[in-house]
Amino acid sequence: MCTNELLHEKFVELDTFIDGLEEKEGSLITVLHKTQEIFGYLPKEIQLHVARKLDIPAAKVNGVVTFYSYFTETPRGEYVINVCMGTACFVRGAEEILKDLQDKLKIKSGETTPDGKFTLDALRCVGACGLAPVVMVNGKVYGRVKLEQVDNILNEYKGEEA
Repeated sequence: MCTNELLHEKFVELDTFIDGLEEKEGSLITVLHKTQEIFGYLPKEIQLHVARKLDIPAAKVNGVVTFYSYFTETPRGEYVINVCMGTACFVRGAEEILKDLQDKLKIKSGETTPDGKFTLDALRCVGACGLAPVVMVNGKVYGRVKLEQVDNILNEYKGEEA
């Protein structure tokens, strides 16, 4: 299947979802979640499509996308690694863990590896202070992470032996 056909199918899936909503008014965040699930990210052309389908200004769509940190306008990696930088995690070594991940992946926080495999982000707080420091990979929580565990966590997603 060529890229254009796949893209067309994604737009059809999105349109079917939006058309199936009982009430379109007030559904922007729900639609954006579904849109990001389908496309993986929310570039301007997709935001414009959502605005047209919901009959709202494109600026409103972009305002929501740029306000909430969950939404992204750039493609994300297959595996999204989040390091909690809340107070409890920070004082228990999250900064060193983030630096180690940056060094090993050769990217900075907010970036994606050139092969599209990993995206690295720092979060303010994930609400798991008792497990500090916390690293999450695609929602899977790793608690009380130590520097010597970083390789094992990465290898789990690289498909390599620890």
